[in-house]
Amino acid sequence: MTSYVLTVCCKSTRGIVAAITGYLAEKGCNIVDSAQFDDLETGLFFMRLRFASQEGTSQEQLEKGFAVIAERFKMRAQFHNSKHRMKVLLMVSRFGHCLNDLLYRWKIGALPIEIVGVVSNHFDYQKVVVNHDIPFHHIPVTKANKVQAEARIMDVVEQTGTELIVLARYMQILSDSMCQKMSGKIINIHHSFLPSFKGANPYKQAYERGVKLIGATAHYVTADLDEGPIIEQDIARITHAQSAEDYVSIGRDVESQVLARAVHAHIHNRTFINGNRTVVFPASPGSYASERMG
Repeated sequence: MTSYVLTVCCKSTRGIVAAITGYLAEKGCNIVDSAQFDDLETGLFFMRLRFASQEGTSQEQLEKGFAVIAERFKMRAQFHNSKHRMKVLLMVSRFGHCLNDLLYRWKIGALPIEIVGVVSNHFDYQKVVVNHDIPFHHIPVTKANKVQAEARIMDVVEQTGTELIVLARYMQILSDSMCQKMSGKIINIHHSFLPSFKGANPYKQAYERGVKLIGATAHYVTADLDEGPIIEQDIARITHAQSAEDYVSIGRDVESQVLARAVHAHIHNRTFINGNRTVVFPASPGSYASERMG
């Protein structure tokens, strides 16, 4: 049996689930798990099914037969082979906690992806990356060469067939053009506090204000800086007894975990962009092992 994931988005109406499940049954497929969401505000329907197909039935055949249903309901539908490892390009500047965390999860199989390279505007993590047998691309960025630098990044994206870019604390603002071209395919991580602190030394600012919660947000990148659809968030509680250095350490842990969870959700096709928001289906009970192994 071959495992697939089918993702569907369309206007909500009667008969969608019956049409999809009926089609899969006709093709001799066995549904392993399913999740759906009907957004009453937008009138959109979202669905994710993981199913097993009989040997001999190709993805092309499944897609061709399903085209009739997709046209009937005006669906955006995609079949994803669970064995496919998404091609991911990591980008980092001088803070390596998220990069190191992602590399470790990738190495032990917790993130079943193909890391096609790491781009950095500094050399700090060149040795770490090369030691993992991953191509390292040093692309310095200045005000004078920003356009050329981004063109070089896009060359790497195209040459490697990158399907997802992960900004693992990459401290450069991407152009509107790149954000639009890679819409829904760039994930960023940043600190988020209540209240929010911007600019230099956000953790120091938080310490000075006596913040009791440290948070992090992973989101899709759009032309609006740090305002893209949110995929994952988390917080850690702080006490008065902890130092500014503790804030930094705890914050880095939260950032790493939140980014990893966001990437995990995306590569397993559990995320749907819904206007300025996202629909993120949870990993079903018992599915982590099978999803992790692809």
